Amino acid sequence: MGRRRKGSPVHGWVVLDKPQGVTSTQAVARVRKLFDAQKAGHAGTLDPLATGVLAIALGEATKTVPFVMEGEKLYRFTVRWGYATATDDAQGDVVERSDVRPTEAAIHAEIPAFTGEIMQVPPAFSAIKVAGVRAYDLARNGEAFTLEPRPTSIHSATLVDMPDSDHAVFEIACGKGSYIRAWVRDFAEALGTRAHVAMLRRLRTGAFTEDVAIGLEKLEALGHSPAALEHLLPIATALDGIPALAVTGSDLVRLRSGNPIMLRAPQLQRLAEDREFAVATDLQGLTVFLSTARGEPVALAEVAHGELRPFRVFNFSQAS
Repeated sequence: MGRRRKGSPVHGWVVLDKPQGVTSTQAVARVRKLFDAQKAGHAGTLDPLATGVLAIALGEATKTVPFVMEGEKLYRFTVRWGYATATDDAQGDVVERSDVRPTEAAIHAEIPAFTGEIMQVPPAFSAIKVAGVRAYDLARNGEAFTLEPRPTSIHSATLVDMPDSDHAVFEIACGKGSYIRAWVRDFAEALGTRAHVAMLRRLRTGAFTEDVAIGLEKLEALGHSPAALEHLLPIATALDGIPALAVTGSDLVRLRSGNPIMLRAPQLQRLAEDREFAVATDLQGLTVFLSTARGEPVALAEVAHGELRPFRVFNFSQAS
């Protein structure tokens, strides 16, 4: 018999408005402690300098983290022109200077080259591993290493404001694995100058937006109270846009045991309508969220050869 995991069987999402100066790992630990949750994780790191939406999964919600990670992120940030830093943000030492300050026209002209599918070299101070060691640890130790360019998707980039010649405010919507610090570094170089991120705030990650986020201090002030539980969102909140089906009877039993079930004609029709597909064969490989008639999560499954094959089964028992 396996060891019982410490903590309470708390399941759901907390959308935290992460404060500046706190790491994502520290924020997760504090939220986990507040809810006395057995396990916790987050859907995308925010640097200590950054603020905003940090989606934290508790309990069985951790099984839906990849779906939030794959979702679009929206950032608002301030660029300081003329100074490149070792970390590409305001926390690093200045390593290069430039007297060039780009005009609004020059910025608008260059933005198209930095949207869409682009190649990006991650910042030296990042969590990417090089021969098993985090890049930021190598950088702090002054060791030489090379990070290879990676493809990333910048869905949109907008110049929001230019408060003075030294600063510009942007908003970027991007995909998984995009580094705003790297975007600013490369964008400045294309404009013939240097720059770094002076301020960064995440406004959205996947289905989670800042209007439902709660500050860490405010959440901790609620303590272990019913008011704190009001900020625990259902697991299904993370699965916005994924078609859902209700299951009952023997299908429910089979799925909870990790076994596939037959995909019946009414279910095929429902999925086809949800996906606006003309024929059921187009559903091959589709991910489906399965729940009880009361909406309790059961499993995430894939459509394959006329079956629903579960690849994530939710287990709400107290034992782990």
